[in-house]
Amino acid sequence: MSTFTVGETDFLLDGEPHRVLSGALHYFRIHSDHWADRIRKARLMGLNTIETYVAWNAHEPVRGQWDATGWNDLGRFLDLVAAEGMHAIVRPGPYICAEWHNGGLPVWLTRTPGIGLRRSEPQYIEAVSEYLRRVYEIVVPRQIDRGGNVVLVQIENEYGAYGSDKEYLRILTDLTREAGITVPLTTVDQPEPWMLENGSLPELHLTGSFGSRATERLATLREHQATGPLMCSEFWDGWFDWWGGVHHTTSAAASAAELDALLAAGASVNIYMLHGGTNFGTTNGANDKGRYAPIVTSYDYDAPLDESGYATEKFHAFREVLAKYTDVPTETVPSRPAAPELSVALTAAGDWLPASAGPTSGEPCTFEDLGQLGPLVRYDVPLPAAAFGDDDAAVLAFAEVRDLAWVSVDGVAVGRLSRALHERTLTIPRGAHLTVLVEDQGRVNYDHRLGETKGLISPVTLGGSALTEWTGTLVDVERIAAGLGAAASGSIAGRTALRGAFTLDAPADLYLDTASWGKGFAFVNGFFLGRYWANGPQRTLYVPAPATRAGENEIVVLELEQVAKAVAAFVSDPDLGHREE
Repeated sequence: MSTFTVGETDFLLDGEPHRVLSGALHYFRIHSDHWADRIRKARLMGLNTIETYVAWNAHEPVRGQWDATGWNDLGRFLDLVAAEGMHAIVRPGPYICAEWHNGGLPVWLTRTPGIGLRRSEPQYIEAVSEYLRRVYEIVVPRQIDRGGNVVLVQIENEYGAYGSDKEYLRILTDLTREAGITVPLTTVDQPEPWMLENGSLPELHLTGSFGSRATERLATLREHQATGPLMCSEFWDGWFDWWGGVHHTTSAAASAAELDALLAAGASVNIYMLHGGTNFGTTNGANDKGRYAPIVTSYDYDAPLDESGYATEKFHAFREVLAKYTDVPTETVPSRPAAPELSVALTAAGDWLPASAGPTSGEPCTFEDLGQLGPLVRYDVPLPAAAFGDDDAAVLAFAEVRDLAWVSVDGVAVGRLSRALHERTLTIPRGAHLTVLVEDQGRVNYDHRLGETKGLISPVTLGGSALTEWTGTLVDVERIAAGLGAAASGSIAGRTALRGAFTLDAPADLYLDTASWGKGFAFVNGFFLGRYWANGPQRTLYVPAPATRAGENEIVVLELEQVAKAVAAFVSDPDLGHREE
C-alpha cells in the first residue's frame, strides 16, 4: 500500500515530494484493443500518470441500463495503466465537456422536465448521485491507498465558467467521500479570478487549465491556491476541429517551450491531449457561441501521439523537455508508417431511407420525444392545397432546424436547410406531401445550450398556415448498414447506399479517403467509423486495425447527398484538412 497526499508545497507519494507528469487518454475514444499500446507510449514519452474523463452517456445512454464492459470497461483501462507501472487520475464529471456529445450528460437526463443542470436541483442530484456511486464502485478499490494506482479524483469540470452553486459542489464532494474516495480531490478552471473563485471549495485542491503564458497563469493560480502544489491539469497542446473550419495545429517548439516553463516553475502537469483518438460513430459534440459548429469525427487534437497512435514532432519535443526533469526510457516511439493503399469498387443499392412509419402528432416530435439516440429522423406531413392559394409555390418556415434538413416534395428533393447558416425558410413547389430528413450533427457540449432538443422545432408553417398531422420515423443507420447485404445495382445519383469488399493480408490501420463523396456515414466490417462531409476540413476517416481482418473485409457507405465516384480509396496517410497559415 502507498499513500498520496497534498503537502505544503508538493504532492507527497509515501511522504516524499512527487511531481505528477500526466497525459490525457479518453478510453471511450480509443479502440479498446489499443488501450495498452497508447498507455505504453505515454510512459515512453516520460510520463508517470494517465488521466481520463468518464463519459456518463457512454455508460448509460438509456436510464437504468448501465454498461461497464467492452469499450466502457473503465476498470480494465485503469488496470492496464497500473500494469504499465503508471498512476491514474479519474475525472468523472458528471459534466466533462471534452468536445463530446452533450458534454457527457445523457439525453434522458437533460430532457427531464424541470431539471436544473449542474446545480443543486433535486432531480439532477438524484441522478448524478446514482451515476457517481457506480463510477466509484470501480474507482474505490483501485485507489493507491488500497493497493491500486488512482491518485487523484476531480470534482465536476471547469465549473467556475458555468456556475457558482457552492452547495452543488459540496454535495458532490460529500458524496464522493461517502462512497469511499480517500485520495485528494481536485477542481480545474481557467486561471481567471472569477472562474477560480466560483469553481471550487476550500477543501478541494484547485488546478488550472491553459496552454500558453504558463508563468503568468501559474501566478494567478497561486493567488487562489495559497499552499500545496501548483498543477496545470489541462495543458492544451493543440485544438479540435469543426466542420467548415480549418485543421488546427500548434507549433511543437512553442508548445514544448510552454511545457518547459511550467515544469521549471515546479508545477505538475496533465497534457491535454496526449492522444486524442476519434469521435467514432456519432459521438462528436458541438459548440454554439452565436453560430452552431459541430465537431468533426477526428479528435487528433494535434497531440503528441496522432489519431492512429504514432509519435509526432510534438512527441519528441515534449520528450526532450521531460528528460530535463525526470528519467525518460531509452526506448522511443516510431513515426507513423504508410498504410496500405487500396481502391475498392462500390456497388450502389439506391435510396436507403426507410418508409414513413412513425407516430402521428399535431406538431413534429423532437428526437427526444421519439427516443432517438441516433443521428437521423424522417418527418412527413401532408401539404394542404389551400396553403398554396393560387400560386405554384409557397414559403415553408420552421422556428428552427436542429441541425441539418433535406426537404422533398412528393419524393423530389427541393432544398436543404442548415442550422449553422441560420437557415429556417425555403420556398417549395406545390405538392401533396412533404418529407424532411433531419440530422442531429452533434449535441452542444459547452455552456448553457447543454441538453437542447433536436429535430424540427415548432411552429412549422406553409404560406403562413400551420402544418399538422406529422409523422416522425426513426432512422437507424447502424441497422441499415448491417442489413444491406449484397447490394443490387442502383444509381449513385442522390441519397444512396454503397457496398464493397476488399482483401487484406493482415489487420492494419487504414485511412479512408472521402474527398469524392458528399455527406454521410461509413462502416468497415460493421464498425461505425463516423461521419464524413465534403464541407471539410477532414478528408479521411481513420480505420483502426482491430476493426479489420485478414482476408475479406466489407465497407458500407450511407450517402446522404451524392457521390462523384462509386469507389472507396484507402490512402497511405491521413488528411485532416487545410490549415490556417
